[in-house]
Amino acid sequence: MLKVDLHTHSGDDPLDRIPYSTRDLIDRAAALNYDALAITLHEEQLDIAPYVSYAMERGLVLIPGVERSIQGCHVLLLNFSRGAESVEDFEGLARLKAREPGLVVAPHAFFPVHSLGTNLDRHADLFDAVEYNAMYTPSLNFNLAAERWAHAHGKPIVGNGDVHRLAQLGTTYSLVDAERSPASICAAIAAGRVRLVTRPLTWPFAIRTFTGMVTASAWPRRAFAAPAAPATV
Repeated sequence: MLKVDLHTHSGDDPLDRIPYSTRDLIDRAAALNYDALAITLHEEQLDIAPYVSYAMERGLVLIPGVERSIQGCHVLLLNFSRGAESVEDFEGLARLKAREPGLVVAPHAFFPVHSLGTNLDRHADLFDAVEYNAMYTPSLNFNLAAERWAHAHGKPIVGNGDVHRLAQLGTTYSLVDAERSPASICAAIAAGRVRLVTRPLTWPFAIRTFTGMVTASAWPRRAFAAPAAPATV
């Protein structure tokens, strides 16, 4: 079983202010014995080519991905070509799925912001899996509606960190029965060979994390610019 997170962000993100580099994220995931990671920047698919060897040396498979806004809703598009960046509506998502293989995941589907909500019902056939998001506590958990929806529609549930701070890694993730390749991992998840591992955040940790993210939004984007990618050989 492979330890996997399909929803993470790094300092290369064009929208969010993330105070660590892609290499920092890879290093932290490797230290926590992850086997695979998708770095899902907002709206832009990271060119992972400069990082693949760096990650492989640390035992980590990188999965191409993007967190795309589709008609105001966030959607994770995994292991597609860079064409995934241009999807603007659900009709475009259907065309993307028809022309190439990949995995479509509903992230934080019933959370208060950027959630799919009723769009998940309207376009259920386009989604391969539903996310169980790490940002919850024992007394406040928006994942419960997503869990009910997934069971009702026969969709697998994947655990994701939605990582914006390195400390978020490790509380919620997926164990996937697959070979160590992006295509195999995505196919295994779509087939339901995935198990959720999760524990709630304490309120102090959740408040600290959320406050840090809100505070960061007040700073100029350039203050969080990531270091340059490692040179390719």
